[in-house]
Amino acid sequence: MSIQQFHSNIHDNGVAELVIDRAPVNALNAAGWNGLAKEIEALGQRPDVRVIVIRAENRGFCAGVDIKELATNDKLIIDVNAGNYATFKAVHLNKVPVITAVHGFVLGGGIGICGASDIVIAAEDATFGLPEVDRGAMGGAAHLQRMFGVQKTRYLFFTGEMIGAAEALRLGAIERVVPREQLRDVAMEIANKIAAKSPAMIRIAKEALTGIEDGNLEDKYRWEQGFTLQAYMSPDSAETRSAFVEKRDAKF
Repeated sequence: MSIQQFHSNIHDNGVAELVIDRAPVNALNAAGWNGLAKEIEALGQRPDVRVIVIRAENRGFCAGVDIKELATNDKLIIDVNAGNYATFKAVHLNKVPVITAVHGFVLGGGIGICGASDIVIAAEDATFGLPEVDRGAMGGAAHLQRMFGVQKTRYLFFTGEMIGAAEALRLGAIERVVPREQLRDVAMEIANKIAAKSPAMIRIAKEALTGIEDGNLEDKYRWEQGFTLQAYMSPDSAETRSAFVEKRDAKF
């Protein structure tokens, strides 16, 4: 990648810390998503890694894909889709538990990461949403549904509204809510607790828990991605992206 969009560090106790860092809003481009997927998968394959913590710098956890990049070349949607799919799969099917610590806005691909994770910790200022309809795209509902359930997912997807950390906690979508300044410390505390256990038992447990889930998350998301391509063929999709880049209301 020409511009580094994330960095990682492996601590002595086997906790790998991966930080998304693409100012100002952590909207990753096609190269960023594909690179992130490879890094997450590689960390889980390392025998010295016992837990992965994903967090972010800047104004929010993740604003999803780089809409401005797609506005200049809509054919990049193929590469972006591939990167999103690979990233969420790398989290969900990782060999070790993945803890995601979020703050600020959690949108699009940010929802995909959270929905694929084993544990989600949120700062008090965190808000979750999937404004895909307003961006002329589809995808991410399978991961949102893994967090919030069918009815709440449909409401959020159709309306594009956001849901706050306190309500997400009440609905059981996240593990806990903490002050922003304590977010990393709490995430690392939980990671340390898991890292202290038998790595062999934890890896077996991760595979077992993934196997008893209802349905195949990757297949569900792949189904959605087919509709993203269909949506991009619509003039309405191009209008939504243009309106977003130009900071105006879309006209249909």
